[in-house]
Amino acid sequence: MNQEDSHLLLPVDSAWLALERPENPMTITVMLRVEGLTETRLREFLEIYWLAWQRFRYMPVRRAPGWWWEADPVFDLKHHLRVTPDAFSPHQLQEWVSARLNQPLPDYRPLWKFWLAPNAEGGAALLLRMHHCYADGLSLLGIFERICPPSPQQLPALYGAPETPDLQRWSLAAGAWFRELIGSELAEASGNRSGDMEGHAEGSSGSLQDAGKVLERVAQTGLKLVNEVSQFLVEPEDSPSSLKHDLLGRRQCCWSTPVALSRFQEIARLTGVTINDVLLSCVAAAVRKQLAAGQVDLDEAVLHAAVPVDIRGQLPAGIKPESGTLGNCFGTVFVPLPVDGESSLERLYRIKHETRRLKKSWQPGIAWGLTASASLVPESWRQPVADVFCRKASAVVSNVPGSREERYLAGCRITEQMFWVPQAGDIGLGVSIVSYAGSVQFGVVADEAVMASPSRFLADCLEELDALTG
Repeated sequence: MNQEDSHLLLPVDSAWLALERPENPMTITVMLRVEGLTETRLREFLEIYWLAWQRFRYMPVRRAPGWWWEADPVFDLKHHLRVTPDAFSPHQLQEWVSARLNQPLPDYRPLWKFWLAPNAEGGAALLLRMHHCYADGLSLLGIFERICPPSPQQLPALYGAPETPDLQRWSLAAGAWFRELIGSELAEASGNRSGDMEGHAEGSSGSLQDAGKVLERVAQTGLKLVNEVSQFLVEPEDSPSSLKHDLLGRRQCCWSTPVALSRFQEIARLTGVTINDVLLSCVAAAVRKQLAAGQVDLDEAVLHAAVPVDIRGQLPAGIKPESGTLGNCFGTVFVPLPVDGESSLERLYRIKHETRRLKKSWQPGIAWGLTASASLVPESWRQPVADVFCRKASAVVSNVPGSREERYLAGCRITEQMFWVPQAGDIGLGVSIVSYAGSVQFGVVADEAVMASPSRFLADCLEELDALTG
């Protein structure tokens, strides 16, 4: 196979293959409700627009020295699209989606697949499952916004991207970025010292003061990095609870009806917090009820939510993905959930305190670097890397900011948009919060070992919203 058809995955992409476990596959799931979408329209849409991203014709293959992208020599869209004509009721649709979540993607083809239920009650349901090595949620969201315009008469203007190997460029840029993070001023000071030594042989006080300030700033930066890494690694593990069990590999999912975004905005305005604080507070209340039912001592319990954070804005040009390309560029913050808080407002303000503290943290970048290292270390060392994440969180909570206006897929109106992200290691609960066209939806996916009825957890999230509104 020639260079055009095969090249190494970037470490941040292959990490998701390295961390995968049979009972907890690293796949992203997207569900769209699309009025009037038919198989013919969808197939034509995918052929023209979706497959314009060349990566979707590639599959990850394991061979020394790592994972490689290889073009599928017998690629055919029919392998990646399945149509189910059943007229699903809302309850049947949730059961059908849950069954798809538990269906493995064949590893001898590109790891993505669409399912269409054109006759589902309330409008056609379009489901996509894709392995995380292809892209993170924001990359996928960007693709859908490119190929789903805001008007049924408008055609996508920009779409597609070639699959090009850039491992060397990425590696050089990543190394330069980390050096800059901890020692750019030291390097600059060293260069200036060698060039200016003769001019300052007599040792002017101004020069010594400038050098002292540089060294002081370098020391502060170094100490901050050490402190951030230390805080990240010594963060207490979550308490034993009903959410911490060996997983069975059988998952169920559910999602709410759309809730007006204005409700969250009004609560945030009246209480002086952000919308994200309100959303996390709803999740914290549901986790509290889950623990209380399991007779956990809430006053002593330690629980965290792993929250993905986009770090594209912090990355230099050599690492930052170009607009419209696929890839993984997010870190993770571990937000303590105040499950001992007895009132809605107490939980909300404590969430606000934690999110403010983490806003200035380097934790997302550190987590991104640790994740990327998973594919670079020996297999026997990977479990400790995974444990850094999995033992410090009992749930993954993702907040996906979708389009503020309605979008159209193949000329058909998208009425709802739902995302579920994977949960690594022994984390068996995922909560997705998706905003789209002035509404917000909650989605829950849970392994049967940690939660028999995710619909009850979903209802608890919405009850907390009612409590904050009241």
